[in-house]
Amino acid sequence: MTFKTFTLITAAIAALSTPALAQTAQPKRAPASPPAAPATQAKSPVTAPAEPAKRTPANVADVKSSFAPVVRASAPAVVNVFSERRTQAAASRAEILFYGGVPRERVEQSLGSGAIVRADGVIVTNNHVIEGNDTIRVVLADRREFPAKVLLADPRSDLAVLKIDLPAGERLPTIRIDADERLEVGDLVLAIGNPYGVGQTVTNGIISALSRSGVGITDYSFFIQTDAAVNPGNSGGPLVDMDGDLIGLNTAIFSQSGGSSGVSFAIPAAMVRQVVASAMAGNAHVERPWLGAQTVPITREAAQNLGLAIAQGVQVKQLYPGGPADKAGVKVGDILLTINGEAVNDDSAVAYRIGTRPAGDAATLKVMRSGVERTLVARLATPPGGDAHEIHVSGSNPFTGTTISNLTPALAEEKGLDPFLKGVTVTEAPTTGIARGGFAFKAGDVILEVNGQSIDSTQALQDAIKAGGRQWIFAVQRGDQVRRIQQVI
Repeated sequence: MTFKTFTLITAAIAALSTPALAQTAQPKRAPASPPAAPATQAKSPVTAPAEPAKRTPANVADVKSSFAPVVRASAPAVVNVFSERRTQAAASRAEILFYGGVPRERVEQSLGSGAIVRADGVIVTNNHVIEGNDTIRVVLADRREFPAKVLLADPRSDLAVLKIDLPAGERLPTIRIDADERLEVGDLVLAIGNPYGVGQTVTNGIISALSRSGVGITDYSFFIQTDAAVNPGNSGGPLVDMDGDLIGLNTAIFSQSGGSSGVSFAIPAAMVRQVVASAMAGNAHVERPWLGAQTVPITREAAQNLGLAIAQGVQVKQLYPGGPADKAGVKVGDILLTINGEAVNDDSAVAYRIGTRPAGDAATLKVMRSGVERTLVARLATPPGGDAHEIHVSGSNPFTGTTISNLTPALAEEKGLDPFLKGVTVTEAPTTGIARGGFAFKAGDVILEVNGQSIDSTQALQDAIKAGGRQWIFAVQRGDQVRRIQQVI
């Protein structure tokens, strides 16, 4: 399954479409609660369950039940998010001939959805709905329209937090971000949003998978999978449970054509809650704790070599000295099976289970070492920052115009890079000019070597630049690929 198979569900539209419509309905009842259990004679007191057991519809009346009470509670807090970006389009050959080739302004528009999570006008949506756009407008369910500003954008989780300014004293309807995390496969859910700009819609379905990871949509690929119909424009709209709580934010669909095909993915409420809390704290980016351990999934072949009955867990390949895992007593070669009782079978699961916890929290790790299971406790902490020492490079060399920093674990986590990498990274790259030798730097590139000299700091890079001449050979890591570039300046 490739990344191209997944479609982010924001719609690009030629003109702004009809704003959301307020939901109205005659009173109806939600699916009935289970009947009370008959009394039984018991010799000793029996503690009642904390909540009713879930059940399928038992009769015709149950089948005719309506989701209207849930929609009435949550739909008023769902908004439409419109954004625009203005770019300069290159002139065509005819325009160059007749009009002198004056660049034309091009307006790109996108449509998404969002959810009001604070009564003072704080809204959560997908980052890809607003990323790179110049103006953002929010349309409420009552048709009022407001300009919005970005409080926090987090590309790694594909979440963004917006704020609109309200008239003095006004409070908006909100949707509660679920904190129970008691979801099960088969639970009923509703997806609310504005697909195709037709106005607010509601679709229902069931959760078909939890903890879906490894799909390559975001850096934190850990999703609720549902069969609720979602389409372009549903991005950022809430996925709600039968209590009307936001359990996820609709983000992508599995589709070959770009339309709904019954497999959609939502970012879990725990991630939404963390990003909103970071925005409310005034943070420029989300500070997530880490385990300080580099892991790899256990394949079937690896499981056989390790004497495991089944392929489960992840194996620890590297530890950061003094990191949470190291301090907890984790060893290289250990097999990490669960975190706080939840199975972890790939890097995405580890990142999610650790990254959505607060710094300072204690995480219970179940590991297997030499065939024996052990329970360890790791005190979570944010990655160390160290000395980033940012420099801006100028002069006659291949790195002119770039801004470069020492690659610390904290910076690596923020930028979505491997925190175990050593060297320096490009934090800003030139947006104009012609790439030398067919190679142009991009933010996130890691410079490993220059003219045979290993680069482990910005000072080492500056020394290599001073010693350079016209001939340059340097190694750059981009993603999982290392490229060796030769240039003559």
